[in-house]
Amino acid sequence: MPERRPRLEGKVAIVTGAGSSGPGIGNGKAISVLLAREGAKVLLVDAVGERAEETGATILEEGGEASVFQANVTVDAQCNGLVSAAVERYGRLDILVNNVGISKRGTILEVTEEEWDQVMAVNVKSMMLTSRHAIPQMERTGGGSIINIASTAGLRAHHSTPYTASKAAVVGLTFSMAADHGRANIRVNCIAPGLVYTPMVAPRMDDGLREKRRDASPLGTEGTGWDIGYAAVYLASDEARWVTGVVLPVDAGLTVTTPITNEPAGQQQWTR
Repeated sequence: MPERRPRLEGKVAIVTGAGSSGPGIGNGKAISVLLAREGAKVLLVDAVGERAEETGATILEEGGEASVFQANVTVDAQCNGLVSAAVERYGRLDILVNNVGISKRGTILEVTEEEWDQVMAVNVKSMMLTSRHAIPQMERTGGGSIINIASTAGLRAHHSTPYTASKAAVVGLTFSMAADHGRANIRVNCIAPGLVYTPMVAPRMDDGLREKRRDASPLGTEGTGWDIGYAAVYLASDEARWVTGVVLPVDAGLTVTTPITNEPAGQQQWTR
């Protein structure tokens, strides 16, 4: 059997939120590493340069190619700058992964106007800004793939109304962009992670809560950043050439079921 070529050989990718906020593997780091393993040259974008540098070091140790660009993706000029940097460094742009996101817990009675605006700026506006600069570059070379990271919180009720509203907006943005730019051969899809264990959520977790989260899904297992990364590789690759406007939950089945909560942990039954 001939040796398999890397699935993203010759492609150039931008990943925003490419660093992990603490020890371990977050979604952005996992996505970046896996894109590089499949042959992509990756521009690692993060508001904290040191976090992206750690991701870059991992990629370089594995023989991949990556570089860092520090940016605040809620600022239009900086989004223009990061897209320009990718093209200047690597000659083209094929893949954009919009991964930046923050959460504020509370109802609309509890969240402040400033908190609401911040969540919407980071989680939604950033994706619009990066995409508006990336799309012309993708058109120049015949198309590309944009992957927006949403959440299952955007598909069902959640304990954080601002977060839920922003992630639902990401889903709507994905649908509209897919329709608007399909004839330019630009595919736009969305990944909706479930209860993934990452450095971002680790500080507010204990063993009991982690077990509860595992038991919340039909598979009864814990997700990691790697699970999100593998989904991104597929959507970025030519294997997904006929896939656009899709929301892909990566959630161990959480969104399609409702647990009967009076059962002991690990023994829930499920309804649809």
